[in-house]
Amino acid sequence: MSKIKRSLSLKLSLGIVLLAAPTFVLALGILFLQSRYFIRQEATERATSMLSLTIQRVRNYMSAVETSTNSNTWLIEENFNPDSLLAISHRIVRLNRHAQSCSISVEPGSFPQYGRYFSVYAVNEGDTIISVRETEYDYFEKFWYRNPVDSGKACWVDPFYEHSEGLIDQNEAFATYCKPFYQKGGKVAGVISVDLSFSKLAETISSTNQTYPNAYFMLLGGDGRYFIHPDTTRLFRKTIFNEADPNEHADWIALGYEMTAGKQGNAHIIVNHQVCHVCYGPVPGTNWSLALICPDGDILKNYHELIYIIIALIVIGLLIILWLCNRVVSQAILPLNQLLNMSQKIADGHHEEVIPISNRLDVIGQLQNSFAMMQESLQIHMGSIRQTTKETQKRNEELVRAMKMAEVAVKQKTLFIQNVSHQIRTPLNIIQGFANVLRDSLSPSEKEKNALSEEELANITEMMKHNASHLNRMVLMLYDSSEIGTSKEVLSHRNDQVSCNELARECISFTYSHFPNLSIRFETELSDAECIQTNHLYLMRTLRELLYNSAKYSDGKHITLYVSQTETTIRFIVEDVGPGLPKDLQDLIFKPFIKVDDLSEGLGLGLPLSKRHAISLGGDLLFDTTYTKGCRAIIEIPK
Repeated sequence: MSKIKRSLSLKLSLGIVLLAAPTFVLALGILFLQSRYFIRQEATERATSMLSLTIQRVRNYMSAVETSTNSNTWLIEENFNPDSLLAISHRIVRLNRHAQSCSISVEPGSFPQYGRYFSVYAVNEGDTIISVRETEYDYFEKFWYRNPVDSGKACWVDPFYEHSEGLIDQNEAFATYCKPFYQKGGKVAGVISVDLSFSKLAETISSTNQTYPNAYFMLLGGDGRYFIHPDTTRLFRKTIFNEADPNEHADWIALGYEMTAGKQGNAHIIVNHQVCHVCYGPVPGTNWSLALICPDGDILKNYHELIYIIIALIVIGLLIILWLCNRVVSQAILPLNQLLNMSQKIADGHHEEVIPISNRLDVIGQLQNSFAMMQESLQIHMGSIRQTTKETQKRNEELVRAMKMAEVAVKQKTLFIQNVSHQIRTPLNIIQGFANVLRDSLSPSEKEKNALSEEELANITEMMKHNASHLNRMVLMLYDSSEIGTSKEVLSHRNDQVSCNELARECISFTYSHFPNLSIRFETELSDAECIQTNHLYLMRTLRELLYNSAKYSDGKHITLYVSQTETTIRFIVEDVGPGLPKDLQDLIFKPFIKVDDLSEGLGLGLPLSKRHAISLGGDLLFDTTYTKGCRAIIEIPK
């Protein structure tokens, strides 16, 4: 046994180390490469999202200035005088926290009392806002004045530095929003210009970056000038084109062309001897372009941390593999103990125990597979016995249900025969009784004694007619419910051209013949000439049954018959005011032999047969359960 154990130990240890270790290292290597890709991808998406958010913040910053300027233009046009212009410039700077200063310059000669040129200026000095009339100077040909006047549109003017020979400080640089305003006749009256501080704009932009500590934003003008950059020596004077060596920084210059062209995208360039990821995009409404420059060290920070984690995992994994080798060897003969335990359980009656198939070719594996096959055969046999038992039980349950259904059918048949006998016997007895009265009244010996008045004869005749009609109705129901009456050939005959309105009137007249004191209101959306192809007899019986039930179970005074149509169907709607359909009968009302109450007349076949007739005509019969005033029945027949 010890010899076998040593042999197994050697084989298993070598196999696990040779197979598991390379696989483990390969899997971690693939994980390493995939992680690098996904980390870079995620970082790129995050940087792009950060850039978009920053551009939106810049745009909102500028929109506040535009909105303030545009909303005050009409004040200037309505109050075009020197004092008002000074007050409006003060108001714009006071109400807009983004506006650093505001200038309103009018067309030369607009206010002769002040000379040829007139302009006012308001500036935010921190705690106070100073508003003054500017010293007279020739601003008429300045580009910030000429551009909006010539184009007739508002525009943003890039920072200008014509009065400065040295470097411009970011705190002194402004972007100007210029908008012309007009006199009442439509002639240009002047230009209002509002200054946006680049220092505040730079603060707004830099506050967005909270993810990458070494990343920074760069804002370029349409000519490539630096408007925002960490290196303040580049601002406003230098461009991205003239401060870079074309031979050494070709990628940097190419980035400048992409940005000044108003494009957006991502690029990898070398900045200060460091590989950086750059995402860039235009600022809407301007010729500016904003770029976020992120060193790869920031982007791949998590990747570098992952390297140490993966190295640690490899070391720990190899140690675990070595430990598992030892454990596997020590457990090599455990299947024998497991097999013994399983066979003992099977012997005790636990046949559901499953012995797994072994892939081993030694004696232990063969023994385990033999027991597994024996246990499988035993389980199949026991399963067959259980299946037979279940099928027997199922058949017994079906027999019990069939017996119960047969008992119910026998009871329904008995009750139906009793009901039919009673329902038919009643009108027959009435007819027979009145026939005897008529016979006696016409007998010569009793003619004088038992003479009946014309009114009594009319009543007797009407009563006999009513009961005969009732008897005929029940006979028709019995016929329709029979095998002959339910034949598909009879029910599928739909070749009659039926006028919907005429049919409705016939059914109303028929109902009046049974209930003379009835009141039925008739409304229709169709013309009398409009017809449908259907079975006249069965459609008439269905509609008669609905009117008959409404007359019998409602107050008889508020019955309405509507005829309407849709694109594909004709609808006959019968409404009444009364107790309505009981909730407990709503699901059973279309089943045969179901009546509203046990004392009511009828066989319980009227509505089921009407339902069947409607379906055989290609339509349907249903009750509107949402109707609360009484009962609403709807017949739908295809056109």
